[in-house]
Parts: sequence; C-alpha cells; structure tokens
Amino acid sequence: MLQITSDQRRQLRAQAHGLNPVVSISENGLTESVMKEIETSLNAHELIKIRVFGDSRENRDAFLQQICTELSAASVQQIGKVLVLYRPLSEEAKNNKTQNRRAAPRRTKRSYQG
Repeated sequence: MLQITSDQRRQLRAQAHGLNPVVSISENGLTESVMKEIETSLNAHELIKIRVFGDSRENRDAFLQQICTELSAASVQQIGKVLVLYRPLSEEAKNNKTQNRRAAPRRTKRSYQG
C-alpha cells in the first residue's frame, strides 16, 4: 500500500472535491471486473472517487484495504459511502499522455475566415 504525507493528503482532498465517482461497487462486492475498472481509472486519472453501495461500514473498510493493497494505491479520504484513492502515474503512462497531445494549437474559427 502506498503511503502519503498529511500535506499530500490535504492537497489531494482539495483536488478530489470536484470529482464525481467513476466506479461503483454494488452489493456483489469487489469482483474481478470491478478491480479491473478501478485499475483502468487509476491509470487514466491518478485520483479517483469510488461509490460503495451497501450499509455495512466494515465491508467498506475491507473493500478500501483490499483495493489499496492489490493495486498499490493510497487511501486519501473516506466520507460515508465514497472512497477517494490516489496512485501516481507510471513513467510509461505519463509518456503516453504527452504523446497523445496535439503538437500544434487548434486553429480558431476566425483563422479559417481569412
């Protein structure tokens, strides 16, 4: 499990404030497909929110621990049924993100009107 400092945690909580949950864990629990979707979301965004449906606090805590240990992520915050997770992007993912960006800026509508 990834460890983060309290300063990092505070900054990540501020960044996560405006995010919407990208993954939901239903009554079926943490299935293989849910773990795969969490992995994909972490690779794409670094910081994600997960909504857990179910009333058992013990189950939510267990889900959080299992996700963090299996995916090497850090728990940023848990408020009610929403979990916030963070995992820094790997160098390979960072390189892919920079390659996908356009080399030249987009032309505006006015630039076509000559």
